Amino acid sequence: MTEISRLFLALITGALVVSFAGGASAKPRQERPKPKSAVESAQTAPAPLPRQFFAEKGVQPLTPELEQALRPKDSFKECDTCPEMVVVPKGSFMMGTPANEPDRFKGEDPIHRVTLARPFAVGRFAVSFDEWDACLADGGCGGNKGDDNGFGRGRMPAQGINFEAAKSYLAWLSKKVGRTYRLPSESEREYFTRAGTTTPFWFGNTVTAQLANYQASTPYGSGPHGPDSKGPAVVDSYAPNPFGLYQVHGNVFEWTEDCFNKRYTEDTPTDGSPWLEGDCHKRILRGGRWNWSANMLRSGYREDSIVDGGGFSFRVVRTLNVQP
Repeated sequence: MTEISRLFLALITGALVVSFAGGASAKPRQERPKPKSAVESAQTAPAPLPRQFFAEKGVQPLTPELEQALRPKDSFKECDTCPEMVVVPKGSFMMGTPANEPDRFKGEDPIHRVTLARPFAVGRFAVSFDEWDACLADGGCGGNKGDDNGFGRGRMPAQGINFEAAKSYLAWLSKKVGRTYRLPSESEREYFTRAGTTTPFWFGNTVTAQLANYQASTPYGSGPHGPDSKGPAVVDSYAPNPFGLYQVHGNVFEWTEDCFNKRYTEDTPTDGSPWLEGDCHKRILRGGRWNWSANMLRSGYREDSIVDGGGFSFRVVRTLNVQP
């Protein structure tokens, strides 16, 4: 190798050494990850699973600490024969039905906003005969056996219950548990029936015999004909709505606390409380019935009955001591 070649080779090697040394001494540059938006975080974070707090035997009311920690869709039973309660989130909704809703009736207007400032708990099901009979066995409910009309008891919805009889069950349950159980207001009933929806039914613009228990030979809107129901169904039939509540449409009419008024007015409560003015010898019913047509199952449909009228059922509510 000539002297010139050796010098050229040494220059190239030196340059390579400098290049690698410079690269090794440089700190690697790391980009700071961009913070995720609240929407992205909500989409990626798994939703917490609902929790259950059930009394295994006897009476076990929620402690104040546990009650404060409840989240929407959590459920509890405060005694072994008590109704299962589901936590419903706070929120607001437009109560009533629009003028273009098929088969609407007078009295479902004007549409108005109702805001429920706190979560509350609702019976997952209508009160069953099992639960009603537990009241009777404990000396409550005034000895009123209701009327199953030959359809059976057990997990069938308690029927033949007038307004005062429903209140006697609530008085027995409240005393047994040491917490206040009550009927829903009419606005609460529509709120947890809709469960965030604005359509005539929580599952959409029409109804089929696979979605609710009713007289399906009379269709609703563009919905299909179906077979008529032969009787009430057990309380855990059909799919629950987005709040986790069963049969908010059809099967049995349910009492609310509200007195009868022909339509909403400027005096209608907008905070979820019951309307206790008007004809209080009549009370509002909601939900529809197994042998009534589909238009009377709608979320906004209003029915009424005298307080000593039988043939109906009810669902219980419990106010929760939680932060707004």
